[in-house]
Amino acid sequence: MTDDATLITRKDGRIGRILMNRPRALNALDLDMIQGSLRVLKEWANDPLVHAVTIEGAGDRAFCAGGDVRALREWQTGGNRYLADAFFTLEYELNLLIANYPKPYIALIDGICMGGGIGMAVHGSYRVATEHADFGMPETIIGFFPDIGGTYLLPRLPGNLGIYLGLTGLRIKGTDSVHAGFGTHFVPRAALPALSQALAEDGLSALARFTQPLPAFSLAAHKNTIDYCFGADTMAGVVARLEADGSDWAKTALKALRAVSPTALCFTLEALRRGGNLTLSDALDAEFALTKTTMAYPDFAEGVRAMVVDKDRTPKWQPARLEDVDPAVVAAMFT
Repeated sequence: MTDDATLITRKDGRIGRILMNRPRALNALDLDMIQGSLRVLKEWANDPLVHAVTIEGAGDRAFCAGGDVRALREWQTGGNRYLADAFFTLEYELNLLIANYPKPYIALIDGICMGGGIGMAVHGSYRVATEHADFGMPETIIGFFPDIGGTYLLPRLPGNLGIYLGLTGLRIKGTDSVHAGFGTHFVPRAALPALSQALAEDGLSALARFTQPLPAFSLAAHKNTIDYCFGADTMAGVVARLEADGSDWAKTALKALRAVSPTALCFTLEALRRGGNLTLSDALDAEFALTKTTMAYPDFAEGVRAMVVDKDRTPKWQPARLEDVDPAVVAAMFT
């Protein structure tokens, strides 16, 4: 066993275990956790005694709430951009390693799984979600975009569901997350410890014994509306279609869109449209380049300030209205 404080790794029977161990911070990723995960996954890839890998979050509130955006903001505003680049380089290397891992990689997801946490889970081959699993990519609320391969993952969810989730930042929970494609299996929280132990004793075959059938998808009735409204080519088109729909569901989506950075909505929509035609490797490369231009824009520092640092939840976006976003400013972020 090795104990790196925020990351605990060990071999247990037929599997290697990774525990993200920052429960007070909702297991948010710091640089040590990323480096430790890279190191041990590379080691276990060639270890004949490790048949599979499991990853979990400590505590009962979160699998992983994402990356350390407070630190990223400090590096960006403090003139230490090279530290942000180093963080993203290693995080994206880890995302790609998980996606191409030569052995079963099993994420046991109970509680919050957002942003960078999705990168630690959804790129893997097996994603077990409990009824308390809570997936979200709320980057637009901090003036950013869904990275960690999000621009590759979200366009590949059913219909335009991923576009809807990536723009609004709204969460998808429990068994709905399996219907949506974030999870691959549903196992109730009460059975998760027994599944974890059975994986160590019996390997991957244990998963079938614990998986439960899914109830109906709660968003099924809105599928056509999601596909139509979030299939528009521009944010103005998305908003117009939602306003024309006028349903309670559409009003909730509009409320979410009006709370986030208008500029981030525009560059996120463009990034998601592009990511739908890229490989994961190419999408991560494109995301890395986009972090430089989007984090330099004022809305990133302001969004993190409002939501994470001061927590007043009253960001002052530049501009404040979607109608005032300059298309040339957004286009320049991709050059």
